[in-house]
Amino acid sequence: MRTLLCLLLASLALAQEPAQHGQRYERLLIKNVHVIDGNGTPVRGPLDVVVENDRIQRVGGFAPGREYDAVIDGEGRYLMPGMVNLHGHLHDGRPGSSVAMPYQFQLNLWLASGVTTVRDLGSNREHALRLRAASDSGELPAPRLRLHATVGGGTPEEAVQAVEHAKQSGFDGLKIFGMDKEPLAALLARANELELPVAHHIGIAETDVWDDVAGGTTTIEHWYGIPDAALRYGSQSFPADYNYDNELDRFRWAGRLWKETDPEKLSWVLQSMVDAGIAWDPTLSIYIACRDVTRARNQPWFEDYLHPALEQFFAPSLDSHGSFFLEWTTKDEVEWRRNYQLWFEALREFADRGGVIGTGEDAGFIYQIYGFGYVRELELQQEAGFHPLDVVRHATGNGAKIMGLEDQIGRVKVGYKADLVLVNGNPLENFKRLYATGTDEIIDGKHTRGGGVAWTVKDGYCYESQVLLADARRMVTEARAEVAAQAKED
Repeated sequence: MRTLLCLLLASLALAQEPAQHGQRYERLLIKNVHVIDGNGTPVRGPLDVVVENDRIQRVGGFAPGREYDAVIDGEGRYLMPGMVNLHGHLHDGRPGSSVAMPYQFQLNLWLASGVTTVRDLGSNREHALRLRAASDSGELPAPRLRLHATVGGGTPEEAVQAVEHAKQSGFDGLKIFGMDKEPLAALLARANELELPVAHHIGIAETDVWDDVAGGTTTIEHWYGIPDAALRYGSQSFPADYNYDNELDRFRWAGRLWKETDPEKLSWVLQSMVDAGIAWDPTLSIYIACRDVTRARNQPWFEDYLHPALEQFFAPSLDSHGSFFLEWTTKDEVEWRRNYQLWFEALREFADRGGVIGTGEDAGFIYQIYGFGYVRELELQQEAGFHPLDVVRHATGNGAKIMGLEDQIGRVKVGYKADLVLVNGNPLENFKRLYATGTDEIIDGKHTRGGGVAWTVKDGYCYESQVLLADARRMVTEARAEVAAQAKED
């Protein structure tokens, strides 16, 4: 009798309307799904997940047979928390391009890749504030946007003024580049007083990570400043004609940096970062072209998703940031491959010492497209030696913690925001299943195109990935036609 009752209740639940793209429901049922939480624990399931408006209301076995406004069938699929992109930039075009690129293009690609929160680290202020408001209200399909203003200053007074202006303008945090010691110390002190988190892209500057340890930076972006603080002889062995403003020089010699560190000094640096509570957002994927530029130029998703604005910006040129591959050599790639192995080792040691690692992509530069670059980051973190469960934790629970949202997002947990990603297949088995284009698989003995994100739910709004992707492809097609028309006129 009990079994028959359960079957009857299940049929009632399944009789509800299927979810529709762009809608948020008072009661949404995601049925029969395997769940990957964002806390590093193994898969559970099959489970039913109930969402009420923008919150997760239930995670458990068979959900009671109640009226639901919509149902998503999760059979054969895996549900994980929405992922956090700690290093994004909002772009409506690229410098030197002859064609505009709608913001919605990259917003669609982020959502279709399972990214539900983006920490924007420097964009057009007016546009970014408008997009954040539209995302928060559900007015447009977009990840949650948290905006960091790019600030600096040549003097302590200028640095403090920049911090205060960013706070008054409504920004969520700050992004800084390499600075001198006194302005940086003043900036960090005022940012901490105003409770503004700081992301630091150090570069080659007077300061390094020791200044961040002393001042209370939130995250180190990329790696700059970490190996620099652990060099054997104080300075890297640059040639006499090295010019930092020449990007070919800058990136060529960056690929020779990690091998010059002293292992004992580096361990000291990493432990000091951990003790100071500084997280590391390595953005491994943004430099991957340096170890194999031919592969980077021929990524399979370029066929449908390489917007002409990006294509023109990526073309080798010393005038476009990150497009420095004018005379990139085999030796450069060999050095960068070794560089990555040492970088991986440092990341693992940092994590082993208790450090918090996040996940960011920095796409829109160096042959990386939004969303695709983020999934590539997951693959590279696995290559670095992290278990897939830990890679997912970096992208979800850790990302939420770094942003101060660990009690709101980053978990499939009752009471948390309904930021969820439903994947066709198990991403822990193969992260390529998260790529918007899916991946080649053998199912029932036959070759097929499988994987891909089926649905992304953000703040309870349901977005069907194939709808988002079709819209992104349309934008690319229209932009290519515009470029062709311009060429014909010329």
